[in-house]
Amino acid sequence: MVRGMFKSGRFSRVHVKVPGGRTVLRFKEKTPKQPHCGECGKPLPGIPRMSRVEATHASKSSKRPQRPFGGVLCSACTRKRLVAKARV
Repeated sequence: MVRGMFKSGRFSRVHVKVPGGRTVLRFKEKTPKQPHCGECGKPLPGIPRMSRVEATHASKSSKRPQRPFGGVLCSACTRKRLVAKARV
């Protein structure tokens, strides 16, 4: 029987061929989706795809870029917003 924690959607089933020649079922934890820009929806570069547990142990500077709107908007949308703010 499969353990209860592996029945949830958090793990994906992977068939792995072991050195003995047989194929066994292993459970691999799914990686979260890549973060996207809040304005245009483009994937954000510079932000690692890590689980919540890994994110709590990582430093703040390794989780997101150190610029205005870092981790929320892409660089192009940030540039547009800063230029519009400077014009007003």
